[in-house]
Amino acid sequence: MEHHASILSDWVLLGLIAALVALLLLTVFGFAVYSGLFTEVVVSAGSPPVSNITLAYKFRVGPYGESGQLFTDGCSISSKLCSIGVYYDNPHTVPPEKCRFAIGRILSEGDAKPSEEQIKRFQKYGFKIFSFPAPSHVVMATFPFTTPLSIHLAVNRVHPALDTYIKERKLCAHPRIEIYKEDHIYFVCPLARQGDFYVPEMKELERKSRAAAAEAEDAQTDITGADTMSETSSISMEATTDSRDTSVATSILLPFPASRGREEADTRSEHSYSESGASGSSFEELDLEVTGDVEGAAGLLPDVGYTGNQEVTIKWTKEPAAAERGEE
Repeated sequence: MEHHASILSDWVLLGLIAALVALLLLTVFGFAVYSGLFTEVVVSAGSPPVSNITLAYKFRVGPYGESGQLFTDGCSISSKLCSIGVYYDNPHTVPPEKCRFAIGRILSEGDAKPSEEQIKRFQKYGFKIFSFPAPSHVVMATFPFTTPLSIHLAVNRVHPALDTYIKERKLCAHPRIEIYKEDHIYFVCPLARQGDFYVPEMKELERKSRAAAAEAEDAQTDITGADTMSETSSISMEATTDSRDTSVATSILLPFPASRGREEADTRSEHSYSESGASGSSFEELDLEVTGDVEGAAGLLPDVGYTGNQEVTIKWTKEPAAAERGEE
């Protein structure tokens, strides 16, 4: 009798353990669902979810995984403000130690002005103050921000969707901006005036990168030019020796290799998010409503040119690089 009671108690114990494990799994699953596990990611192009903003930020060069500490730093100063992250490089093509980003808190939005007390508080802890304008048109997506797990789900689901959307439509949309506002994460990629979203440190790095590229190009041009001149002289001498009776005008002159001017060089980083865009798009592909008033679409209007048979060709222009706009 006691043996049967012992067996029964063992089964009851096993049943309770199984029930607890099942309940735990259901809880974890429900938590993941609540965090956005099955949320559909919809990418679209249109008006941005925010207007012009003033932010306090810290700029870093290094793995994007280090941004978490910067978010924590900003939250510790003021937990009521919205967080923002600006990512300038594609982590799939740029080494982690070379990725550039800015993390901070939004001090004010629209016509509101940040208080002097807020500015001094953030500056005390090493933050810098900068303002972003309201972008005219953006590629964007949203994701629920209900738990800390939402951030990891959003990063792994939204960015691939943005990459696909931008690549398929051959858009120039960068940098990647994440805004944590209330219970949503807004992913925003400006389609125009991208240089306005480059913080001063980023503009300086771009300027130095462009200057280094120009020097390297000049050095290569000088070497190539010298080699070409040597070859030209040798060929001209041979031609003169073999054809003494011919006119001096028959001397052979090889052309120098053409080189691109500095003003035409691409000033963007080698593997930045700006490379994901390309020329060739339309408002129809972006599902944008175009009316007679297009003042807000500066930088998205097409350049119209005429070919020999007077057919109109349209080429979408890219925004100048960050460093160029900064210098202007």
